[in-house]
Amino acid sequence: MSLIDIEALRATPLKTDPYDYFVVPAFVTGKALDSVISDFPNIDSTGSIPPSELDIHGSFQQLLDEMNGPEFREAIEEKFGLDLSDRPTMFTIRGFCARNNGKIHTDTKSKIITVLLYLNQEWEAGGGRLRILRSGTDLNDAVEEVSPNGGTLLVFRRSDNSWHGHEPFEGQRRAIQMNWVTDEEVVVHEQRRHRFTSTLKKLNPFGSRATREAEGTY
Repeated sequence: MSLIDIEALRATPLKTDPYDYFVVPAFVTGKALDSVISDFPNIDSTGSIPPSELDIHGSFQQLLDEMNGPEFREAIEEKFGLDLSDRPTMFTIRGFCARNNGKIHTDTKSKIITVLLYLNQEWEAGGGRLRILRSGTDLNDAVEEVSPNGGTLLVFRRSDNSWHGHEPFEGQRRAIQMNWVTDEEVVVHEQRRHRFTSTLKKLNPFGSRATREAEGTY
């Protein structure tokens, strides 16, 4: 039984203001969401961590496999009018958010599509809600705010104006980031970078200012 709702994805219209994106509430829901959260890997630090550095098993492994499968890719291709069949994918997992995360950015040019899947049951905090922004200077100039709960899916096409960020939040905030990227070298470089950052955090949970500011947000 599938954990993700491909039909809901296909039925969700693509928004084009201020850039191409769409949001699918409850993309993972009900017992599927309960099971995935139960099998979510144990993460006790902030930052983005490659799956290779975590204990991935059970429903969480199944979820990653489905997201990396042909049906999900084909639905994304249809939505954005792209051919991603020869583009590699890259995953990172986040379990906690630091208060200085959430700074406005567009994602790197090596990313073609960014997929964010939020795996928190409830979300009552004001911060930590990702905003789709019109500019890189004003966090309040948003067209939509996405609460990171209930198995919500956010997907956008990376561009020079794909600005996004969120108000400060500190604490548990489970999410998967998946990207289709330009080539395999990007995957190797980014996974190495995330592994290095993860190792630094294990040695020094508070981290250096440079390391903290180098982290993205989602």
